[in-house]
Amino acid sequence: MTQNRARTVFLLAHTGRPAAIRSAELVVKGLLRSGLGVRVLEYEARDLPLPDEVELVKEATPQCLEGCELLIVLGGDGTLLRGAEFARASGVPMLGVNLGSVGFLAEAERDDLDKVVDRVVTKAYEVEERMTVDVVVHRNGEIVHTDWALNEAAVQKAGAEKLLEVVLEIDGRPVTGFGCDGIVLSTPTGSTAYAFSAGGPVVWPEVEALLMVPISAHALFAKPLVTSPDSVLAVEVLPHIPPGVLWCDGRRTVELPAGARVEVRRGAVPVRLARLHHASFTDRLVAKFALPVSGWRGAPH
Repeated sequence: MTQNRARTVFLLAHTGRPAAIRSAELVVKGLLRSGLGVRVLEYEARDLPLPDEVELVKEATPQCLEGCELLIVLGGDGTLLRGAEFARASGVPMLGVNLGSVGFLAEAERDDLDKVVDRVVTKAYEVEERMTVDVVVHRNGEIVHTDWALNEAAVQKAGAEKLLEVVLEIDGRPVTGFGCDGIVLSTPTGSTAYAFSAGGPVVWPEVEALLMVPISAHALFAKPLVTSPDSVLAVEVLPHIPPGVLWCDGRRTVELPAGARVEVRRGAVPVRLARLHHASFTDRLVAKFALPVSGWRGAPH
């Protein structure tokens, strides 16, 4: 039987990870002890040792977060991106706890769970908005698919046997064309994800921009490009070649037939992230990648 509480937090966890199960138990107990309500998906609750006070919901829809103050996500990058889908659709801020390897979307690590609970209980957090992209696929002048992404939309070849032949376009003008394994169309948030692996620049999250990063291009000019956030990026898949695929945040995919055109522009709906720390992105970057800065002395005084 659930109790009526003034404040409710939704919890999303990767229940396939033992660390997530232990972390979820600690977070839930801490929140309930402080008088907050906790809501969890019913099918996830089967794998979690949860008290009876926890509210269970059957359908994984944006409506299941109705009335929630915050969405706490426990897991790696994939779980955090899954949480971002809930956060964007509901408008509820997401607070990520990293249980994976890198976790740039996460605000805390597994050793910080007590601090996470305390900050949530006392509302000692701030909310920032992260830019998304809206994705539209055209073929023969008709829209055949729409999607969105927080990190990136990636146009890729479907098989290993042949290159994907594309022409790149920015703001209605062609830039270049070549054969490649794919193209990453990224936000600043995604610059430390797939775009980074493809050789793109790291862009600070507060910089508003769009990135276009080739993957293994067979060309002399195939540099990463950074454009205005108001630009429209397009990738045209040339006719008479094997189909490609479109991946959005590595989670949602659709086939791209020959002749398809993928357009990416600034998203109409951002993702809201809860922040516990005022540390700069520079410090986060150094820590996440364990960058060698041992000789740093700082500016002269």
